[in-house]
Amino acid sequence: MAADSEPESEVFEITDFTTASEWERFISKVEEVLNDWKLIGHSLGKPLEKGIFTSGTWEERSDEISFADFRFSVTHHYLVQESPDKEGKDEESEDAIPQSMQDLLCMNNDFPPRAHCLVRWYGLREFVVIAPAAHSDAVLSESKCNLLLSSISIALGNTGCQVPLFVQIHHKWRRMYMGECQGPGVRTDFEMVHLRKVPSQYTHLSGLLDIFKSKIGCPLTPLPPVSIAIRFTYVLQDWQQYFWPQQPPDIDALVGGEVGGLEFGKLPFGACEDPISELHLATTWPHLTEGIIVDNDVYSDLDPVQAPHWSVRVRKADNPQCLLGDFVTEFLKICRRKESTDEILGRSTFEEEGREVADITHALSKLTEPAPVPIHKLSVSNMVHTAKKKIRKHRGEESPLNNDVLNTILLFLFPDAVSEKPLDGTTSIDSSNPASEPGDYTLYNQFKSAPSDSLTYKLALCLCMINFYHGGLKGVAHLWQEFVLEMRFRWENNFLIPGLASGPPDLRCCLLHQKLQMLNCCIERKKARDEGKKTSPSDSTTGAYPGDAGKAGGQLGLDHLRDTEKEKGEVGKSWDSWSDSEEEFFECLSDTEDLKGNGQESGKKGGPKEMANFKPEGRLHQHGKLTLLHNGEPLYIPVTQEPAPMTEDLLEEQSEVLAKLGTSAEGAHLRARMQSACLLSDMESFKAANPGCFLEDFVRWYSPRDYIEEEVTDEKGNVVLKGELSARMKIPSNMWVEAWETAKPVPARRQRRLFDDTREAEKVLHYLAMQKPADLARHLLPCVIHAAVLKVKEEESLENIPSVKKIIKQIIAHSSKVLHFPNPEDKKLEEIILQITTVEAIIARARSLKAKFGTEKCELEEEKEGLERFVSCLLEQPEVSVTGAGRGHAGRIIHKLFVNAQRLTESSDEAAAVALPEEELKKSGCPEERRQTLVSDFPPPAGRELILRATVPRPAPYSKALPQRMYSVLTKEDFRLAGAFSSDTSFF
Repeated sequence: MAADSEPESEVFEITDFTTASEWERFISKVEEVLNDWKLIGHSLGKPLEKGIFTSGTWEERSDEISFADFRFSVTHHYLVQESPDKEGKDEESEDAIPQSMQDLLCMNNDFPPRAHCLVRWYGLREFVVIAPAAHSDAVLSESKCNLLLSSISIALGNTGCQVPLFVQIHHKWRRMYMGECQGPGVRTDFEMVHLRKVPSQYTHLSGLLDIFKSKIGCPLTPLPPVSIAIRFTYVLQDWQQYFWPQQPPDIDALVGGEVGGLEFGKLPFGACEDPISELHLATTWPHLTEGIIVDNDVYSDLDPVQAPHWSVRVRKADNPQCLLGDFVTEFLKICRRKESTDEILGRSTFEEEGREVADITHALSKLTEPAPVPIHKLSVSNMVHTAKKKIRKHRGEESPLNNDVLNTILLFLFPDAVSEKPLDGTTSIDSSNPASEPGDYTLYNQFKSAPSDSLTYKLALCLCMINFYHGGLKGVAHLWQEFVLEMRFRWENNFLIPGLASGPPDLRCCLLHQKLQMLNCCIERKKARDEGKKTSPSDSTTGAYPGDAGKAGGQLGLDHLRDTEKEKGEVGKSWDSWSDSEEEFFECLSDTEDLKGNGQESGKKGGPKEMANFKPEGRLHQHGKLTLLHNGEPLYIPVTQEPAPMTEDLLEEQSEVLAKLGTSAEGAHLRARMQSACLLSDMESFKAANPGCFLEDFVRWYSPRDYIEEEVTDEKGNVVLKGELSARMKIPSNMWVEAWETAKPVPARRQRRLFDDTREAEKVLHYLAMQKPADLARHLLPCVIHAAVLKVKEEESLENIPSVKKIIKQIIAHSSKVLHFPNPEDKKLEEIILQITTVEAIIARARSLKAKFGTEKCELEEEKEGLERFVSCLLEQPEVSVTGAGRGHAGRIIHKLFVNAQRLTESSDEAAAVALPEEELKKSGCPEERRQTLVSDFPPPAGRELILRATVPRPAPYSKALPQRMYSVLTKEDFRLAGAFSSDTSFF
């Protein structure tokens, strides 16, 4: 207890001076990253091949570290290479200098056209950069720079890493790096100078050699020779002598079917401006030695024409305006509009008739009369005439489309309407044959658009052109209104719509195309019915049912019929032609009438005697060898109704109704009845054509696989065929049995129609009239994209550019996925249009370069092929070597381009110099400009790059001889020196 009661004077604080500081933690994190990436130790790669920096694959990996609360990103950049064989190199590798130091002297990859700036400046294949993580952060103070440099020096020493480590200092746009590389007893310091204004003594080779020698400070005399590589870059911006071949369309010349050579139904193509803005010529002297050439402030041997190596790159115009891309983009914009047709045109086509003819004397009577119900949508001929009057009245200056343009478009869309009305009802274009391009023709299946020779496709192109050149959205609304009126006119007058394949709607096409095909089906049925009314039964034997495809409607097999003359006439006519009144619907006979007329009970086992009493009706022809089971009479195939054609929205609607019926017994029964409407109709036709038949007879014709026949031996020992219904047909109360029991012997002509063409046509016309321009554009956009892809393929085939072929395949694959959805996202559609525009720009660049290099003017085939290869390489590669440099065919053309540009410049300079006083001329004549007057074919170089290399001992004469390198670049805006100076750390 005594010890506890003593004061706590014995307790004292222990200060741990081994606790790591923030600086030490930072160094530790750098070392940890280098260890994780396995950058420690010595590793030698293969010697660098020529051009590998451009053709090879560069990769990078990044991590984040922090110095206190300041975040840095660490990035490892490296060229992917195969690891070299290690046999026989173990002994050498211990004393060998690091790979990066050896790369400083490699001349195979000087001035790479596309690489990281440190690769261009130092020729490194691998390096690590530590830079501020945030783009706005920067290491500006000298003390912080030195702290970072000392940190990386310690980290390199501790880990034994031989990969160069750089830190980025100052603002990021300046691209200032300091760094270090360490090896066994050697070190390379990477230093940099960046100036806005160039000291005049460093604008030439002799001044830069002085800097290099003084920086090396080599104690040897004489100094080992310095290796020099020089590149001058000349920029050609003046392309005026070669005007851009693409002529903008002449908008005023549309009347007559053309817009500056652009016909309706053809999309424009090409760039409105030259897509090549500049040509950069790089003249290179790759291997020079000090003393061979002179380049100082008064004289230079560096004549670009005599340079041993020329290379060219082109600078592309930023986002050149392309006609095809603009066309499709403007059409896409319609999809975002919300206005209806009436709102856009500022009036209603079908209303206001009363206001124009109203007299003020009738004003009071309006109060007493009952208000009429507005049913203008359902009126037929009256509505068309009224609407046409209204449109003609409002046409003229107010109308978005003038008459000439509108008539040209309508004649293009409806070539059968040579006059105001078609000459006869049979005029129709048979577009069932595919177009001449079999591969491209199937694109509409993938894009869910429409065949390229169809009315829908042509309409899409016309609306696209109207939107771009004539009235924009108002013009689109006006043309659509005229189109809808034309559709109603054709329906009422039984004129088929041209440019649509016959048959039911093609579900592979867009919904609008399906609707037009549905309307054509209705017109066909109505036309056949109306013609049947006019034809008497006796001479109507050739009137086959128009929609009866595949059932030999024209060959009715009258030789097989053994009945009266009246019956022959009945069979010859289609069932549609038997409407005796203006009724649009056919009703089945009532049960009582049916029993009175035929005396047959509705049942599977109705008496054969009673069934044989009534006369057969609606026979098409005899069925081969089949006979009825009970009496052996020949089995006749009946004239049947065609199933009702359906568009995809009707199919979806029907499937929703069927799904809502649920899974209960009642719902399942009702669903079966709804689905068996066509089956019931066929059964009734079969019963009418084959009196006394049974379900087994019907199944043998309709579904032979459901009637199973077996060979059996009877009581007398004879082998006979015995048949019976399949298992699924024997299920109690199945759909077929129920339908057979309820079916009455009614021929197809007296049945209620499965397809009510009048109602369906009105539904289609109402659907078309209700379409807003935005809805219309959504329907037709796949057709426009389809047309754009075909146009791009057509233009590419003339140029044969491999990269474009790949992009077109990508566009088709992308569009196939996007356009199959009912409402694709705008962003995805924009991506497709951007890809199309990219291809258009590439093709326009190819044509621009061909025009400038005159590939078509070459007389020799070899020269022409060489130029075409050169032009295609300019499109595909970042930089292209010129075969033969200035003395080759391409080189002579480039030289001539520069000479012509210089003459234009000199003539304008002379005119300006007349106005300048003599003092100003003296001031403006800097040494660079004075020297350049000696070589007037080329302008002053836009960029001067030099690489100086030497292998000398530093810092003492007995030190190890190590690589030294200095890179210099001089442009109008800045001057940069990037030096890598190696020194011996063992013998100094």
